Amino acid sequence: MLKTIKTVPEPEKRLWFRTILRYRCSVIPAILPRVLFCSGFGLLIVLLHFWGFPVSLPILSSIVPSIVLGLLLVFRTNTAYERFWEGRKLWGNIVNTNRNLARTIWVAIPENTPQDRDRKKEALRLLLAFAIATKQHLRREAIDGELHGLISRDRYEKLQHMNNPPLEVVFWLADYLQWEYERQRLSIYQLTALLRLVDILVDSLGACERILKTPIPLAYVIHLKQLLLLYCLALPFQVVRDITWATPLLVAAISFAVFGIEEIGIEIENPFGRDLNDLPLDEICRTMQTNIEDLMSLSPQSPRSGFSRYDDKDKPLNGEFDSHDGSSSGKLFPTP
Repeated sequence: MLKTIKTVPEPEKRLWFRTILRYRCSVIPAILPRVLFCSGFGLLIVLLHFWGFPVSLPILSSIVPSIVLGLLLVFRTNTAYERFWEGRKLWGNIVNTNRNLARTIWVAIPENTPQDRDRKKEALRLLLAFAIATKQHLRREAIDGELHGLISRDRYEKLQHMNNPPLEVVFWLADYLQWEYERQRLSIYQLTALLRLVDILVDSLGACERILKTPIPLAYVIHLKQLLLLYCLALPFQVVRDITWATPLLVAAISFAVFGIEEIGIEIENPFGRDLNDLPLDEICRTMQTNIEDLMSLSPQSPRSGFSRYDDKDKPLNGEFDSHDGSSSGKLFPTP
């Protein structure tokens, strides 16, 4: 018999009115000066009209056709969101590739001594170091203490003088894999598969750099801003005769809409920063850290390994049972 599952309303549906009144994360702080300027200009036109100056010019409505301005704004916003979404997909690719690399390294490389496990833990921490170094590289920030505890002091100091720290971290990771292959701990097929995953990390890094270093063409940005300002300043001349004192309010509402759409595109075109509307890279890195720490708490039960059947205290992580009496022996495979 199927159970009836009670669905929980989504936050956006449950808090709709609260969302539309939110100031934090909105574009209001950025566009408010422009909106007030256009509204004040509209008030000036109303005063001139009240004093008898011939400022009513409905013909100005044809200067910047609304449909042309709308298409330009849509193109601007869509282009920015495409960059934002591509950045999110690339970071999702980094997360998944890191998980696959970590799992394969932890399971496929045998552990015959405690030192083998320490080297594997160091390699898994390099995966997290790559993500953090990539985050800081995309934000154009210097290497800071966030990498402490993940890499050795010598490596940490070396990263501080590198032009592209994530590439150096990837080099150390590939060097470790090659070393394990030369020790005959990896087959050529396993090495090839792991290096292919490393290549995916480098490809994702390059794609993120492409987004970062290829902004919207400046000529397009300048022209759009000029058209927006011309459109908003021409509005009072078009409507002052019909709505008089309500002109500033109408100009404020329309300028709020068009400037807000433009500002949204500006906010999300570089998704790697620290703005509230950028990608939550800090949270993504914390998720990766949790995944890797959880993985390192497990012990691979491979018959190729001697040490790895146990945790660091030489106790079974889960009470494995013998096949006949059901007692917990702490061993799944016989000692080779």
